[in-house]
Amino acid sequence: MFHAVTIKDIAKALSISPSTVSRALRDSHEISAGTKTLVLEYAKKINYRSNPIAQSLKNQKSNSIGVLVADVANSFFSQAINGIESVAYENGYHVIITQSHDDYEREVVNIEHLVDRCVDGLLISMSAHTTDYSHLTQLHERGLPIVFFDRIMPGIETYQVTTDNVNSAYEAASLLIKKGYSQIAFLGNAPQLSITSDRLQGYTDALKDHSLRYDERLVRFCDQGGRNSQEIKNILSELLSEPANIDAVLIASDQISTAAVRVLSTFDPLPSVTVIGFSNSTVIDLLSPRISYIQQNAFKMGQIAAQKLITILQSTYPIREFDTTLLRGKLHWRGKSKNKLIADHM
Repeated sequence: MFHAVTIKDIAKALSISPSTVSRALRDSHEISAGTKTLVLEYAKKINYRSNPIAQSLKNQKSNSIGVLVADVANSFFSQAINGIESVAYENGYHVIITQSHDDYEREVVNIEHLVDRCVDGLLISMSAHTTDYSHLTQLHERGLPIVFFDRIMPGIETYQVTTDNVNSAYEAASLLIKKGYSQIAFLGNAPQLSITSDRLQGYTDALKDHSLRYDERLVRFCDQGGRNSQEIKNILSELLSEPANIDAVLIASDQISTAAVRVLSTFDPLPSVTVIGFSNSTVIDLLSPRISYIQQNAFKMGQIAAQKLITILQSTYPIREFDTTLLRGKLHWRGKSKNKLIADHM
């Protein structure tokens, strides 16, 4: 049977006390250079490895970070997680990833599980169906470091990292208007999500600034967040028929954008509608019909969120002032101008 070498084994072999071995391994100033060399050389010879679990229990730290996202299959979140891991591992932290699948109950259970695993802090992107935030506010009040990214929660005083969603949606809607489109629908995720409300604001601001009337009948939300193709098909069918008869749609969700394009491809005949959506899919340019899209800097967002959390974890004193980091989205135009006199380039 395998027997892991312990500090007691080293102490016995060198005829010194376990406490002396422990201090020598930690490079304590209380131990002489000669004793440190003796202990370290012997530890290396027998391939001694410290027990990280025991060490974490002693220090009340696990050197791990819990991450909660809606769905790791979503290209945006997978890219954000890569960014998180790149910073976490560089700073000596392990990452534990969980998914809410946009379900409130699963979000609560997963966060409880992460806390039970004694994570040092949490990086959270909210579930689309979360309207009760008490499970998060209670943890924050108890002192657990939390940083929100993408789907943020302004009600808690902590660092937040997201896309400049208002400006991104404004630029997308303004571009459609400049290209000659006037009946522009808005299709978003759950209305309580920060990304949805911010992108809706950008959309409405663009209409106002270009003297177009806001029509609430052209604003729709997907309760299932793109997971139910029939829900999306029903919404698009209504928007493409009279009296709405839209000529363009701004889709304010990565998963809904991809799902909507797939649904549109099943229509016969293919609808004459121009689509701009938020998407970080690596195959977005291969989809048919073509879709223009706002690409978010997901990797950088993950990096910044992880660094913000580590800043809290490693701070000697409590941090009292926090900020919200807004990252610029990149707009890719793949559509055509409705007015042929307008050049198609961007």
